[in-house]
Order: sequence, then C-alpha cells, then structure tokens
Amino acid sequence: MLNRRAYFIREHAGVFKLKDTYDILDPETQTQIGYATEVTPSWAVWLRLLVKKRNLPVTIAVREQPESAPLFRIERGWTFLRATVHVVDAQEQRIGYFKSKLFTLNGGFYVFNMQDEQIAEVKGSWKSWDFSFVSASGQELGVVTKKWAGLGRELFTTADNYLISIHDMGEQQPASSALLLAAGLAIDTVFNEQQ
Repeated sequence: MLNRRAYFIREHAGVFKLKDTYDILDPETQTQIGYATEVTPSWAVWLRLLVKKRNLPVTIAVREQPESAPLFRIERGWTFLRATVHVVDAQEQRIGYFKSKLFTLNGGFYVFNMQDEQIAEVKGSWKSWDFSFVSASGQELGVVTKKWAGLGRELFTTADNYLISIHDMGEQQPASSALLLAAGLAIDTVFNEQQ
C-alpha cells in the first residue's frame, strides 16, 4: 500500500460516533486498499464529553486489512497551544513527526524526520480545504484536496472525503509515502478536528 502515489480517503459518517474510521481507496478503481481507524484509549474517548477533542490524546492506526497489524500509527498526546504528532512504523520505531504552526491563517504544520530535520511543510489555503506538501527547498511533493460528498453528507455530518496525491520521489517513495500519507490523514484526524 505504501508504494502508491494517490489515495482516496473516505470518512465513515455517523451522528453519535465516538471513534473515527476511514476507508483508504484506490482513486481510480475505488477498491479498498486500507483502513485508518482510531484506536484511542477508552478513557480519552469518554473524556471528549467534557474536554474538546483537539486537546486530548488520539491514536490512528493505518492497516491494509481491518484485523491486520498496523503499517504505521499516528499518535498525538495532550495538546494546548502546539500539537506534536509522532508517526510510528510497524516495528514500533518513530519515522518522523509533525509540529503544528503556532499562528497561521491558512492551517498546516511542519513535517520532520527523526534527525529533527524539517523535510516538508503542509500548507493550507485560506479560501478552501486544499493543502500542499512542500519540501524545505520549496518543491511541491504532493497535494490534499477535499472532494464533494453530496449535500446531505456535507450538511448533516462532519465526515470528509479527500484525495492525497504524492509526486514521484524515486527510490525514497515508500518511506516518503508513509510520512506524507500520515500527514494527509493527520490534517483531518488530528489537526482539523472541530469537536
């Protein structure tokens, strides 16, 4: 799954859901290629009834099959001003992390490798729900674009559909794809939660 360059993300709609679930699809064929499910501890989920979700710990596991071991996890701890989100691979090794911007009108965050080098920035657009991955040298690495889900779904749920497109990066594609796929998922699952 991590050697792809495009992913369609479809959030499961639900009125009173406590944990989020996302289908990861092939954008051309709409076949299921993976799952992203929230595996946050129950105490943190129930605490959402009292505290805003954006301040509480959250963990998202990305799998190829619903019951298979995670390919990677996105983990955020307690958050107040700036969120730091770690990406952990299947061998329980951190492969990078994201740090939110302190003040921004456009949204977005910074992407770091485990050597604390900023390898990308996720930049938002103030006029739409579109984001771009930009390398430290200014080269565009990919984009995240929201897709219209229909009037009923858009008005009555917070479920989102979006496309993550990653440009060809040659031999470093699988490692970069994992981090950029995690960054694309983190836009909605970790950084843009409104509850």
